[in-house]
Amino acid sequence: MNLANYRSKKRKSNASGGSPDGEVVRVRTPRKENGEVLATVSSLLGANRVRLQCMDGVVRMGRIPGSKKKRMWVREGDIVIATPWEIQDEKADVIWKYTRPQVNWLERKGFLK
Repeated sequence: MNLANYRSKKRKSNASGGSPDGEVVRVRTPRKENGEVLATVSSLLGANRVRLQCMDGVVRMGRIPGSKKKRMWVREGDIVIATPWEIQDEKADVIWKYTRPQVNWLERKGFLK
């Protein structure tokens, strides 16, 4: 491959993940019919496991499924949507992570207390 003729096109990156002006257009909310709850990541346990403080008052061990492992980087303090297991209520799957503008929208609309 001849690198002398190779030109890379630089894209404008948007660090917030939303629209360029920081306004949130659409935010996914937890679906109660599926048993989804909002949760805050309190600690990272390793091996794709996290400790979740759920909005329903239960502390659960969360698991990041393999399909979301590489796409969703979770840190302490992040707001996520978790689906509790039917068999063991103290465990849950993490299915969604909110960005900072989305968290601000959730606070303004009263989802986070």
